[in-house]
Amino acid sequence: MEDTPKRVTRRRVRTRARLLDAAFQVFAAKGFGRVSIEEVCEAAGFSRGAFYSNFATLDELFFALYQERADLIAAQVADAFAQEGPDLDVRASVDRVTEVLLLDVDWLLVKTDFLVHAARDAAVARALLDHRARLRRAIADRLSRARGHTDLPAVLGDPDGAAHAVVAAYDGVTTQLLLDKDVEAARVWLKQLLTALLTDGSGSPSRI
Repeated sequence: MEDTPKRVTRRRVRTRARLLDAAFQVFAAKGFGRVSIEEVCEAAGFSRGAFYSNFATLDELFFALYQERADLIAAQVADAFAQEGPDLDVRASVDRVTEVLLLDVDWLLVKTDFLVHAARDAAVARALLDHRARLRRAIADRLSRARGHTDLPAVLGDPDGAAHAVVAAYDGVTTQLLLDKDVEAARVWLKQLLTALLTDGSGSPSRI
């Protein structure tokens, strides 16, 4: 009997993961505002009871899905920067970030839906702003160690300003990707843009 709670917990984790995976596919295909709880349950192979044992509303599931993917991107950026140890070689780190960073059109469709949703809901907007602030702080912390290799351009002000620029560059490149669906071009453009932003700007980025 001692193992029962652990089995239930593992089963619930798996159920939640399947619901999130199914929701991602359905949201990407149809858009958040056009999806019902029944459609998510059908895609996951579960009943409404399974849904409500994990999420109170479709909005809650949508936010959990966004948080999961956004945290993955934040971790990818942090891990790439962290490989430099106590100092940071900006160019080498930009290379690593752009090689591993998730650039996925389906995710961008879901992310865009979430941004629109947040723009109309103050509580969701606050949560999204908090996540973006945490991402910028993680980037700024690593960029503050760049002085051992490369001075950040004075126009960016400080590591906080540079972190804002990094996030803005990612937003811009992924908007282009959402329209033209060219992942490789987006990866190259992001690498060039971040290198120009965070170093002396040599090797100016080409046009998309």
